[in-house]
Amino acid sequence: MQRPSGRKPEQLRDVRITRHYTRHAEGSVLVEFGDTKVLCNASVEAEVPRFLRGKGSGWFTAEYGMLPRSTGSRMGREAARGKQGGRTVEIQRLIGRSLRAAVDLTLLGEHQITLDCDVIQADGGTRTASITGACVALVDAIRYMQREKMIATDPLRNMVAAISVGIYGGVPVLDLDYPEDSNADTDMNLVMAEDGGMIEVQGTAEGAPFSEQQFAEMLALGKAGIRELIEIQKKALAE
Repeated sequence: MQRPSGRKPEQLRDVRITRHYTRHAEGSVLVEFGDTKVLCNASVEAEVPRFLRGKGSGWFTAEYGMLPRSTGSRMGREAARGKQGGRTVEIQRLIGRSLRAAVDLTLLGEHQITLDCDVIQADGGTRTASITGACVALVDAIRYMQREKMIATDPLRNMVAAISVGIYGGVPVLDLDYPEDSNADTDMNLVMAEDGGMIEVQGTAEGAPFSEQQFAEMLALGKAGIRELIEIQKKALAE
């Protein structure tokens, strides 16, 4: 089986993480998984949702969107339509859940961090790139809070990253780009913490059901890919 990109089944796309990409956000990252490019900004606010007021705990929330020409043809802005699509809502909830698993919210005090993930260019795997990049933006926002004496203790428990796996041409493969994603027999997204804990597994057979053996192979590929992504995250944070 030959992948459209020529990559080996276990090979990630070229992953790049550029920190401090925009000027104003407390944490800002451009993350690139091959030709998929996502701008992730983390904004710190000295308030929390009403249900947390007075409880001494912080909160994360996320917003996700695709720019009109992030794909092959222009799509209308959801704001112009007056409502978000179901896919958008699902992905931003996934990003929020994933990153809340990275941090001890009780150590944030009554602060909220909003993670804005805007897809500049899409070529498959936008949600996994968003989670991976947003985690780095989150760390920079936390470092900002520490420098400004907004928090006394580092609340970060784990780095978190995400990757897609699937069955393409009958073979389990890692990090699907659009040509693979749109023709895959099975598509799965895996979110995992640095300590090996699973945060979320989303898997769907597009045609014939996948076997338990194929699931195990995809899971092993995804876990190895996430370990590699976390090393890329750490390298970016050390620069």
